[in-house]
Amino acid sequence: MVQPSIGVVVVTHRARRLLDGCLQPLLASPLRPQILVVNSSSHDGTVEKAWDLGAETWTIPRESFDHGRTRELARQRLGTAITVMLTPDAHATGSDFLERLTAPLRDGRAAVAYGRQLPRPGADRIEAFNRSFNYPAQSQLRSLADWPTFGAYTHFCSNSCAAWSSSALDEIGGFPPTLVSEETIAAARLLERGHRIAYVAEATVHHSHSSGLVADFRRQFDIGHARRPYRHLLLGRERDEARGLAYTKGLLATLAREAPGLLPYALLHTAGRYAGYRLGLGGARLPRRLKALMSGQDFYWRRPAGTLAGAG
Repeated sequence: MVQPSIGVVVVTHRARRLLDGCLQPLLASPLRPQILVVNSSSHDGTVEKAWDLGAETWTIPRESFDHGRTRELARQRLGTAITVMLTPDAHATGSDFLERLTAPLRDGRAAVAYGRQLPRPGADRIEAFNRSFNYPAQSQLRSLADWPTFGAYTHFCSNSCAAWSSSALDEIGGFPPTLVSEETIAAARLLERGHRIAYVAEATVHHSHSSGLVADFRRQFDIGHARRPYRHLLLGRERDEARGLAYTKGLLATLAREAPGLLPYALLHTAGRYAGYRLGLGGARLPRRLKALMSGQDFYWRRPAGTLAGAG
């Protein structure tokens, strides 16, 4: 049986120190993927390091980067049957990572598969809980018919570690131009067309982010802003807050058992995340200068107004 061609896109900015841990397991894979490191004009040696490791590189202007359009152009540039999306801080825990992640696509069970993200070494309790909440120990195969069971989690996916069928993406026009959440939008569209999403718990990477108040407020603002034009697709069957409420209850219960001293910070952290999300979701008329201050990607807002994804 002829195996489909596999490409890997790693989107980077100032990521030189991360590339060894990200690329080495891919380079060792018997699937022999074509690897493309996309760099948004950082000058820290990221491109040179990628060359040294044997990856292809593509440099784009920082101001032109957005999570959706950049990944779509990189996917088209590779032209492989399966395209794996990674971030440079997602480091596989085993040499068989790529085979495990792409198996549901290679055997025709799903159009997209994403791996299990484990907390990075030194992760705090809140970011560790976030990973356990979103990435359980059991694999899943989800379709739109599973919405009554999973709710908005049905179309959950993360392009920090995901594999996509290029032919399925072609059906929906690829990844949309968007500030963030391109994978969630694409996954929801694929579900609407009858495709399935595989969560592969055996394909593991270490990947998490510090739960800083400002950084998480900005991250949630960007998510809210990106999802606003797609509310009919992403939130049409469930209130915005349903999964967030379940997360908050689980986090507070876990901390009450294990680290009650963190409860005040957790409440403040959760309130900041929620405020960021709601401001992004409902802030279409906010001044662009204010959006840039609240966003985690201020460079995005320096573009001409007509080039912003959604209603900028």
